[in-house]
Amino acid sequence: MCGIVGWVDSDSRTEGKASILDRMAETLRHRGPDDYQTWIHESAAFGHQRLIVVDPDGGRQPMVRTARDEQFVLCYNGELYNTEDIRSVLKSKGWSFASHSDTEVLLISYIEWGPDCVDHLNGIFAFSVWEAKRKRLFLARDRLGVKPLFYSHQGDRLLYASEMKAILAHPDVDPVVDRSGVHELLSLGPSRTPGQGVFKDIQEIRPGHCALFEKGKLSVKRYWNVKSAPHEHTFDETVDKVRELFMDASTRQLVSDVKLGTFLSGGVDSSAITAVAAEMYKQNQRGTLETFSIDYKDQARFFKKNAFQPDRDEAFIQLVSQQHQTDHTVMEAATEDLMDRLKQAVELRDLPGMADVDSSLLWFCEEIKKHVTVALSGECADEIFGGYPWFYRKEDKERKGFPWIRSLNERNQLVRDDLKGDIDVEWYMLKRYNETIAETPLLDGEGEDAQKHRQMSYLNMNWFMQTLLERKDRMSMGASLEVRVPFSDHRLVEYVWNVPWSMKFHNDQEKGLLRQALRGILPDRVLFRKKNPYPKTFHPDYTQAVCKWMDEILSDERAPLFQLFDRDQVRKLKESEGKSIDTPWFGQLMTGPQLIAHLCQIDHWFRTYRVQL
Repeated sequence: MCGIVGWVDSDSRTEGKASILDRMAETLRHRGPDDYQTWIHESAAFGHQRLIVVDPDGGRQPMVRTARDEQFVLCYNGELYNTEDIRSVLKSKGWSFASHSDTEVLLISYIEWGPDCVDHLNGIFAFSVWEAKRKRLFLARDRLGVKPLFYSHQGDRLLYASEMKAILAHPDVDPVVDRSGVHELLSLGPSRTPGQGVFKDIQEIRPGHCALFEKGKLSVKRYWNVKSAPHEHTFDETVDKVRELFMDASTRQLVSDVKLGTFLSGGVDSSAITAVAAEMYKQNQRGTLETFSIDYKDQARFFKKNAFQPDRDEAFIQLVSQQHQTDHTVMEAATEDLMDRLKQAVELRDLPGMADVDSSLLWFCEEIKKHVTVALSGECADEIFGGYPWFYRKEDKERKGFPWIRSLNERNQLVRDDLKGDIDVEWYMLKRYNETIAETPLLDGEGEDAQKHRQMSYLNMNWFMQTLLERKDRMSMGASLEVRVPFSDHRLVEYVWNVPWSMKFHNDQEKGLLRQALRGILPDRVLFRKKNPYPKTFHPDYTQAVCKWMDEILSDERAPLFQLFDRDQVRKLKESEGKSIDTPWFGQLMTGPQLIAHLCQIDHWFRTYRVQL
């Protein structure tokens, strides 16, 4: 994976552009520490930070090719999983190739098909193509939003980058957060509205969207979305099709010229990917697959069961690793590992995040990178197959607004009283919720329950899944580790979208359909265990550490946190060690010390980014 950055404008002078571009690109060095190249000519400037995974020599960027009386310049972050399929088609059209990289295939795809090239791609990607003679810039992002792409349109100039920090490094962009941005933080954080950057004048190319910038005008369009249609297959046929699509997606994503491993949590999703990868390694005589899991110091001693985390993962991890003979490593994080990275996690996301749920993943990815450069992970299965409690639990299905934001009262409670006339937490949240509900592709003639299921699935794909994919991208790339997510394969997503809930919830179990499709691949003990979320620490030292950090903020009369939050309410939360609010701030894990840490992260974000309200 890589980091891309650039801008185009009407100024044809090149002096000074190189130093600005270098400064912007340097902020993305963690995404691609292996190589840095630029391309600057007249009104265009592009930079590429590269993490080498395939074809070290043939994949260098920005990649330039002259054809059809035009010069095309590509900056690309991602991985194509149907590279050879596209290469064969392009060869039949007379194109030749100088490398085996997917970068060259992508560039020639654009030359051949123009903006419609995205319809031919299977992969995770964010890229730009500059047509130098025509002076037209094309931007595109993958269908499910695995790879990020932000931009800022200011008059006749368009800036873009893999992360917002690179855009903020441009001297003409200020870290301003207006009323809408404040609502994003208070009503939706740590999620955000698709397409919104929270910072004023920074937007995001949404998943499945592309854009053209020409003569100062920007046009954005959607090139992909799920389409609703009657599901014609029987349950057994559906099981077979899901298995086929999952197996194909997983095997395609094992292509790499560097060492590869898998995340292994002991849950259904990561275990299935591990099983497929281990079998492929054996068949192709590639040696023993390396697998990795995270745990916490003294977790067995302090772990407390709850509705979201009914058991620990250790026994299930061992079972999968032993059955598939993987070389497994358990990485045990200490409190100081989590605390040391809470600030860095904010700086990688450019926004306050999910506290130690982020920082632990960052530490975990750093440890994995000591062994491999590429890893496969199980994200997206829960959103696609209906794995979360809110898909089936009555009180969650009937809750007003996003079911993973159950903390409206608590959010209001912490906001400063003098802001409540201008900041309406519930109104903004419901506004964004209703926009997504209205956008959901429904099927004419379908019953109310089926429509509500589609709406819930669409909400999860466009909101909750995006938050987790953003977390995985920023924390993994913060460690210069490429992570692939087979369950995000758009063919699998398109198919499962139309499968009725009765099939997905087979045997009254979350992801019941997926479990049936994985029979024989996983042992039944793993296959039918209750879902467990990503593990968090229960160590009291962590609680004490985040409370100490909050004490420092509370003792600072000028702490920026209290531009938005009520000091007395935050003090009360800290004195109770987070127990005065027992509803998760977001999702399933952000309670107690995680909420305190999240507020500390907001304060750090204000200070570090010099946020202007």
